[in-house]
Order: sequence, then C-alpha cells, then structure tokens
Amino acid sequence: MAAEVLMRVVPATCEARSLGLLVAVQCMVLAPAVAFAHGAHQETGGWSVSGTIVIPFGVVLLLYSAGVARLWRHAGVGRGVAWWQLACFATGWALLVAALVSPLHELGERLFTAHMIEHEVLMVAAAPALVLSRPLGVMLWAFSRAVRRHLGGAVRWAFLRMIGRGLTEPASATILHGLAIWVWHMPVLFNAALASEPVHWLQHFSFLASALLFWWALLNGRARRKSRGASVFYLFFTSMHCGLLGAIVALSKNQIFLGNDSAAPQWNLTALQDQQLGGLIMWVGASVFYLAAALILAALWIGSGSPAQKKSASAS
Repeated sequence: MAAEVLMRVVPATCEARSLGLLVAVQCMVLAPAVAFAHGAHQETGGWSVSGTIVIPFGVVLLLYSAGVARLWRHAGVGRGVAWWQLACFATGWALLVAALVSPLHELGERLFTAHMIEHEVLMVAAAPALVLSRPLGVMLWAFSRAVRRHLGGAVRWAFLRMIGRGLTEPASATILHGLAIWVWHMPVLFNAALASEPVHWLQHFSFLASALLFWWALLNGRARRKSRGASVFYLFFTSMHCGLLGAIVALSKNQIFLGNDSAAPQWNLTALQDQQLGGLIMWVGASVFYLAAALILAALWIGSGSPAQKKSASAS
C-alpha cells in the first residue's frame, strides 16, 4: 500500500522538516522486529515467527491502512492516496517481511550469499519503494485531528528542523549511506554482527535507516526540487563505490568474513566461494540497480526540461 497526497493535504515544507522524525519513527517501529528476528523467535518452516515481529509490522500496516481509509473518505478513492503509491507501500512492506521474516533471513545467518541478498533487499528494493509511497505522512492520518496537530507542531521545533535539514541534504544522506555500507563490511564489525545478535540487528537497522534517508533525499527532497541532476550524480557515485566494495569481496583470495556453522557445503560451495558469490551480488546486482536508477532519473531530467525551454519549443 502507499501514500501520496500528503503533498496536497500536508504542506510540503512541513513534510520536509519532519523527515528526520518520521524516518526515526518508522525505523523505531521496525527495529524491534529486526532485533528479535535474530534473537528470541519461533521458527515455523524456516520462517521467523514471533509477536515481536508480527506486532510492529502489523502496527505499521494497520496505521497506514487506517490513514488511507480516512484520506479516501475525505478526498475520494484514489485522490488522497494514489493507487501507484499504494502499490509501492505494499511492495516495500512485503520486501521487509521477506528480508526479515522469511526463510531468507534464517539462511542469511549461515550463508554469506543469502546474508548479502538480505542486505540488498533492504537497501535497494524495500527502501526506495517505501520512500516513493511516503507512508509516514499518511500514517499520521490514522490519528485524530488533535493528535495530528500536536505532531505537526513538534516537527517545527528548531532542533528537529536543524536535524531534518542536515539529514536530508543529498550530500550528507549519500555519505551516511556510504559509511553504513563500508563500515559494516569491515571484517571486525561484520564478524561481530554474525557472532552477536544485538550487533546483528544494529547492522540491519543502520542499513535500513541510511537507505531511507538516502532515497528520500534524492527522490523527494531538495535534490528533486532543485534539479534531478544532483540525484543522478549521487546515485552514480553510490553505484561506483558499491561496485568497488563488491569487487574487493568477490575477487579476494582469502576468506574475510568468518561465519558460524556455515551452510555453504549444503549448497556445494566452500566458505570462500560463498563469500565471493556474495561479493559478486553486491558488485553486479546492487551497483547495477543504483546505476539503473541514475539512468532513469537522467532520462526524466532530460525529458522534462525547463518551462522556458518547453515554451520556446512549443512556440517554434
């Protein structure tokens, strides 16, 4: 499901200022699910099933559904929230479930390749889908008018406005996202994440939070309002450094990441081959996705042109 007319119902400036708070709220809701998915959970056919997972994901879904229902009741079906945004939210939410609840999650604890796929699903699939849907503003409409008014006033606090501006700058969001990727792939931290449940969920939380900020800054933030050219540049840059990191892992002749009870032999792989395959997924898969997004935005940027250019073209 997905949300759109936040731009029509809530002022754009208010939405921009509230990004830091809204992203934090969503990630705070999702973080317990990530944490407990790695910890105390009950496995049912490879699925990580627990109230600590089902409840946060269910709360997000229920709040969003209630917000959509209220908006459509006031503005008409499809007018307060566009159907394509509804599809974006449904896709992003389902991808989060696939990454953190499905058998992929359990396998990712014992197979480096699956672990890498899990990371990429969070960062290059679920995050942009959720950002395009703008769910958090719609989720606010699940609450009464008085509650919405108080929340709207809170995001106008000078401190939150300063934090929001800093986090939503395209350059800072790109740097934070890049740091999250590179720092967590340092062998000492990556191996610590495999050995410790709290560190493991902190790793996933960092990936998801930084990816949400990165995609929002490029798709909905200042980069989009000023020029898509900036978004193209930052996506291209991210594609290059992710490709470099993936190449380092894929081409390594030594095992960098040490897993516990590796499932690689069950897939006819050695631990080193498993690591190299995971690196190849980042090298080709993730970098190509970022590059493809850059090319799509470049095409939109070139095709849109400036109003003056369109007017002169139509006059001629």
